Amino acid sequence: MATGEKPYRVYRGGRTKGRVPLERPQTRRERDGRSPSPPRVRRPRRRWSWKRRIGVTLLLVLLLIVIWSIAGYLSFRGGVAKANERLQKTSPGIERVLASQDGAVLSNPTTILMLGRDFANTDQRVTLNHSDSIMVLRTDPSRHRLAYLSIPRDLRVAIPGNGEQKINAAMQIGGPALVVRTIEALTGNALRINHVMIVDFANFKDLIDNVGGIDITVPAPILSNKFDCPYDAAGCARWKGWRFAKGRQHMDGRRALIYSRIRENQLDPRDTDITRGGRQQAVLRAALHKLLGFGTFVKLPFNGKSLMRPLTTDLSAWQFVQLGWVLKRAGDGKALHCRLGGTSAGGDIIGSEDNRAVIAMVTGAAAPQPPRPGEGLFAPGCVVGNQAFTP
Repeated sequence: MATGEKPYRVYRGGRTKGRVPLERPQTRRERDGRSPSPPRVRRPRRRWSWKRRIGVTLLLVLLLIVIWSIAGYLSFRGGVAKANERLQKTSPGIERVLASQDGAVLSNPTTILMLGRDFANTDQRVTLNHSDSIMVLRTDPSRHRLAYLSIPRDLRVAIPGNGEQKINAAMQIGGPALVVRTIEALTGNALRINHVMIVDFANFKDLIDNVGGIDITVPAPILSNKFDCPYDAAGCARWKGWRFAKGRQHMDGRRALIYSRIRENQLDPRDTDITRGGRQQAVLRAALHKLLGFGTFVKLPFNGKSLMRPLTTDLSAWQFVQLGWVLKRAGDGKALHCRLGGTSAGGDIIGSEDNRAVIAMVTGAAAPQPPRPGEGLFAPGCVVGNQAFTP
């Protein structure tokens, strides 16, 4: 039988014998080289819809944000780790005197001791380890409440194991650990310190410049005494001092540092060391809010480590992130600003009985009250938001 032939044909009614031709592929028509070839029909490419383009763009932006966040957090965490190491070097074992944190900073009340040091002052205290600024920050996330407590450095208190002295001497005698114990004894353990943060004001201007400057509300016009003159000898002889107008103004690091160092206001003889402490704390609060704000987040992959250089703390990187969210939600416009005080006596401030009431205001056990009228420049009390203490 020949290859390719079948012995039968198939029909509906059955099959019959015979040759069945197989279908053969059609041969291609040969071209003569003169006639043009038929045009090749290309399938039109389907263009992306706007929804698809937007979706892909959003996905890429989200991916970029995730990568940026991870890089920024790792850089920031490296800077915080260095700040933690500095605290262990200056005050080893401080965690033994700090009260344990009850849960996360994000959802539980937290008390942070903030100490400011200024070793760059051109006076006799350059080599001393005194704390120029002592402030306690207490957060209450459940009520979106912030309370700042200012403690005058000349306030006379009982320093554990060292008798009665100015409170800023505790830093020199026993470092941050002794300051923590002194404040807890002063407040009758109503304020238990969970964390500590030390700020070096001499290098703080770099941090302020790195976060793009800060906004400060100056409560009254200022003409300072002559210090850190920016001119030559002839210019300094004519120069009257640094000037600051009343109102809200933007300051770079150098300007903010000068503002925090002013010891005398020639326009107001009532300006005291408590007023200077208030200026330092205003700079510190503004810088802290800016440091933990969204604008700084964008720069973290580039200068996360340098931002933490002026700070020494036991706070972890994740606790800093939580603190930033707490500060953002609470806002500083309704924050409580309190201060301890008393009467002046030979350069010291003798504590007032009203200080106990101020502690109750800070913890939320009592309603905030301003200083009593006529109690003097060092009267204790609390004000809300941007209100200023008035004598």
